[in-house]
Amino acid sequence: MKCDKKAMLLYAVTDRMWLGEKTLAEQVESALKGGVTCVQLREKNLDDTSFLAEALEIKKLCGKYNVPFIVNDNVDIARKCGADGVHVGQSDMEAGNVRSILGDDMIIGVSVHNVEEAFAAVSRGADYLGVGAVFSTSTKLDAGSVSKETVRAICDAVSVPVVAIGGISKENIAELSGSGVDGVALVSAIFSVEDIEKECVELKRLSESMINA
Repeated sequence: MKCDKKAMLLYAVTDRMWLGEKTLAEQVESALKGGVTCVQLREKNLDDTSFLAEALEIKKLCGKYNVPFIVNDNVDIARKCGADGVHVGQSDMEAGNVRSILGDDMIIGVSVHNVEEAFAAVSRGADYLGVGAVFSTSTKLDAGSVSKETVRAICDAVSVPVVAIGGISKENIAELSGSGVDGVALVSAIFSVEDIEKECVELKRLSESMINA
């Protein structure tokens, strides 16, 4: 499956750290109402039964808003819940192996940090790339920063959509102008705020301004 670059514009990545009084599904629906264009369910600590139940719930919500639903890392859960795709990192399953398991109909996203990794991912079947961390981030303490020049080089080198991730906020989205990315993937900038829907409306506007600058 080819990934529409418009799905990269405002890409929400879940993190239950900021659940508070709301369920994850409630938070995700608020983000969808605010205009997010893709949702990735990222769960590092849930058991498979709970993960699958949650994935089915979030998938249904994404279907309601006609937004792609991506599962992070867990190829088996992605297949079982009928997700639109799966996202893997450099230390996870290689894209070619993911494709052999999931077939041609699912979106595969791969995290990359340089042009070599980008070339390799695309050659093995990646439909889009996540590039980062573009700024320092609290959600991935081991993520090294990727320069704007490297981001630009990756975007120039590949024909698939590219989304920037890592430490992106309202205050620094504009710094990605001219990098060639198709949008931004956000974690805390979406899920740590009180009014997620309102915040997403503003973040989407800023992302559109950034890619059109």
